Amino acid sequence: MNRTWRWTALAASAATALAALLIGCATPTPASGPDLPAQPGEQLADDGSHRWQDFDWTDDARHRAVPVRVYWPQGTAPAGGWPVVVFSHGMGGSRRGYSYLGSYWAANGVVAMHVQHIGSDRRLWSGGFGWSNSLNLVLRLQHAAQPEEAVERTQDVRFALDRLLAGPLGPMLDPARLAIAGHSYGANTSLLLAGAKVPAPSSWPGSGGVAPVLADPRFKAAILISAPPFYGEGDPGPILSSIAIPTLHISATDDEITIPGYYSGPADRVALFDAIGGPRKALAMFSGGSHSIFTDRMNTGGLELNPKVKAATRELSLAYLRLVLDGEDAPLRDWQRRHAAMLAQWQAP
Repeated sequence: MNRTWRWTALAASAATALAALLIGCATPTPASGPDLPAQPGEQLADDGSHRWQDFDWTDDARHRAVPVRVYWPQGTAPAGGWPVVVFSHGMGGSRRGYSYLGSYWAANGVVAMHVQHIGSDRRLWSGGFGWSNSLNLVLRLQHAAQPEEAVERTQDVRFALDRLLAGPLGPMLDPARLAIAGHSYGANTSLLLAGAKVPAPSSWPGSGGVAPVLADPRFKAAILISAPPFYGEGDPGPILSSIAIPTLHISATDDEITIPGYYSGPADRVALFDAIGGPRKALAMFSGGSHSIFTDRMNTGGLELNPKVKAATRELSLAYLRLVLDGEDAPLRDWQRRHAAMLAQWQAP
């Protein structure tokens, strides 16, 4: 949500690289069409540890579809209800992505709701990847990265959370233990919901250049995976210093976003961590990896390292949730002890 999101047109030859950047994939594949219809009822995981269910909701106030996938723990909810993590995908993703996180959280007693953002989701890839339509792809990506879409993504999350808490299973959820999480563009969405303040897009009604109130005070923590800085806004301190909730930052030493004329390296993730406000912030920087190693893709960042980073990431996120939502610090200490050899940098409360 900044001036550089108003990209100038890129050369058609940069389209494939741009797509790889934004979806967080080394070699994006074209979508075969829109998402399949929602699966009827709840689907039980093969190991019986959790269930998931797709909902195709619509925010009538914005005339905008908000599809979600909700991962549910098995068994009876504890007294006070299950905690909830709302997950925001990267550019070109969907509610079905990052399943290694949602399924793990649910299997360990945390409800996970993965929100799909229409306008910056997998439908961007529709139309193929041939050279003849690569310029159209660039234009679609440019439109998806406009500040207005960044604002809409925060409203998607707010609407979906309202709908979930007010639904028939709402009494099984704990509204006092809510967290927001996201990867890449989704991490930026999470930052805005956590309290980041940036100038309003010119089209935002009545903005007058003043930052809209996008923070949702219901979230008690944020998990930020490969979070890019808000380019074009200068010093990140004033943007991030107002964040007053705990934040977990996850990246890797090869977490690079590269296209012609654009680069964001792992140093940006550290600078964002240093500038952010809030208590109990933590940073885990894995050795090696890639920007897309944190997606569901299994062929990026090294065939041997990829599953290890995924396993460590999901375990770290859960340990951090135990700390900030439940006050349990032993899981985080144990995680650091077991995974120290994988870490190039580690800072914790």
